[in-house]
Amino acid sequence: MIDYGPFWATLKASKAESTYTLIHKHHLSSSLLDRLRKNKPLSTTTVNDLCRILNCGVSDIMRYTPNDSDQPL
Repeated sequence: MIDYGPFWATLKASKAESTYTLIHKHHLSSSLLDRLRKNKPLSTTTVNDLCRILNCGVSDIMRYTPNDSDQPL
């Protein structure tokens, strides 16, 4: 399971960015933030944009945690 908990910690630690600036300055949608809250899938382009905005690495946005409810391969 992909978990976006690190994103929220990175955003909180940021002195320049907030959910407000992500929506109004960077034109990210509130539905995107909702997808992050609910650990829904994001495109790699979106992850790239978040890394650029927050000046961080992918591991500061998301982490993988094995989960029994993941779909079988």
